[in-house]
Amino acid sequence: MPTILFDGIAYGMLLFVLACGLSVTLGLMNFVNLAHGAFAMAGGYVTALLMNRAGVPFLATLPAAFAAPAILGVILERTLYRRLYGASPLDQVLFTIGLVFIAMPIANYFLGDQPQQVHLPPFLQGRVEWAGIGFGIYRLFIIAVCGAIALALQLLLIGTRFGAQLRAAVDDARVASGLGIDVDRLFAITFAVGCGLAGLGGALAADVVGGIDPTFPVKFMVSFLIVVTVGGSRGILGALLGALLLGILDVAGKYYVPSIGAFIIYAVMVATLLIRPQGLFARGPR
Repeated sequence: MPTILFDGIAYGMLLFVLACGLSVTLGLMNFVNLAHGAFAMAGGYVTALLMNRAGVPFLATLPAAFAAPAILGVILERTLYRRLYGASPLDQVLFTIGLVFIAMPIANYFLGDQPQQVHLPPFLQGRVEWAGIGFGIYRLFIIAVCGAIALALQLLLIGTRFGAQLRAAVDDARVASGLGIDVDRLFAITFAVGCGLAGLGGALAADVVGGIDPTFPVKFMVSFLIVVTVGGSRGILGALLGALLLGILDVAGKYYVPSIGAFIIYAVMVATLLIRPQGLFARGPR
């Protein structure tokens, strides 16, 4: 049981980093970005290619896995996304789904359909024993890194001038702009951070999921949406708690009832939509 709980927390932390960018763009920018997984795929490919073709150490690739999707996100936000900020959710969904199905064949054409593997350094491999229970070193690393990211994001949103300006821009962009806040700049930075976090999550997930391939955005699209649905889209804490809950339920379900293990998180999502549609951990109505 402790091992299942530990693996579930590690998987939940990974889901959080993968999905928190979507939570930010959906909850704070009111934009339904279903192409979020494509940025995660980009980060995973950056890490795999730097390691396999340039010999860059794993840890040294992580900043690049964040920076490359963040820069790509800024370019797309300035040229494409901002045109749909005032559009209907259906238009946003169709547009971002289209980006996913553009990104997948591009990745397949240039990089092939075989998974790009990430080989962890020796110090992140193996297990450590504590009280007779074995814990994976890489999963401990994931928990530590993702926990630090969650804390940093929460402090950024509630304890800094940037966070206060962002919340003001979300509440009323016109009034915020009239007070001298550069709303366009805030949204561009927020979008870039969300894309960068997706890329970092893709890099961290590459070893866990057995490599990065062009179908990665579709494989995890539903997981992103379930995290946001269960945790709520109005803050970082809700996304974190929702991801942890789903991670634990998913790992436990696949261990105890493997025949229907994957069904559990979908059942939780449906129950959440019926009972508390704003999310289990949301503070107020959507």
